[in-house]
Amino acid sequence: MEHVTVNFYREDEIEAPILIEGLPGVGHVGKLVADHLIDELEGELIAEIYSLHFPPQVIVGDHGVTKLVCNEIYRCEKDGKAILFLVGDFQSTSAEGHYILTESYLDIAEDLGVRRIYALGGYGVGHLVENPRVLSAVNMEHLRPEVEAAGGSFENAGMGGVIVGASGLLLGLGEVRGIEGICLMGETSGYIVDPRSADSLLAVLSSLLGIEVDHTFLQERAEDMEQAIAAIQEAEEARGREELNYIG
Repeated sequence: MEHVTVNFYREDEIEAPILIEGLPGVGHVGKLVADHLIDELEGELIAEIYSLHFPPQVIVGDHGVTKLVCNEIYRCEKDGKAILFLVGDFQSTSAEGHYILTESYLDIAEDLGVRRIYALGGYGVGHLVENPRVLSAVNMEHLRPEVEAAGGSFENAGMGGVIVGASGLLLGLGEVRGIEGICLMGETSGYIVDPRSADSLLAVLSSLLGIEVDHTFLQERAEDMEQAIAAIQEAEEARGREELNYIG
């Protein structure tokens, strides 16, 4: 196998000006948003990406049939706008692989006419967040007002920090190629899969894209998650009271 192998299922009329990256990360926030949009917009799988830099494993399907791990590219259309999505279950297992894979993602983007990339992720804060902000970064100064108008926050910009993995490299290496890059990161505890944060991020992203998207599924998942967390907290508090009674 090559470092990266890309298999296209179709090559005609698949160009699009926008690529949205939603690979796994903190709280799976970006992945939740990208997968939700693909479902809502009825995306079409157009390519699979295989790499030596993915984990050495296969996925076992429902009927016991295995499949080599890969990431995928989907194409969707909404209100006459074509959008590509880069999704999957894996990022690179090595620093070198992150660079190699990102260059391959950008090669695909350039070939398909992409002019702007949205990199989606989570911003871990170490505690549950009731009203998550969507923290943002851009690779070109002129993009900042547009993101702020859509509800993205740059409040942490003066504190420095880093964006690791594909989300960061797509902005950095994309800027070298002249491709606009916007990273949106929903605040999240970092301990759980966080649909509440994903819902907040989706609101900012859909405003930037100029499309309307149904939020119901993410909102319902957020409510279910919060009920589960509340039940766990209540059980832990009850256990603590029992232990205190025993000691007394």
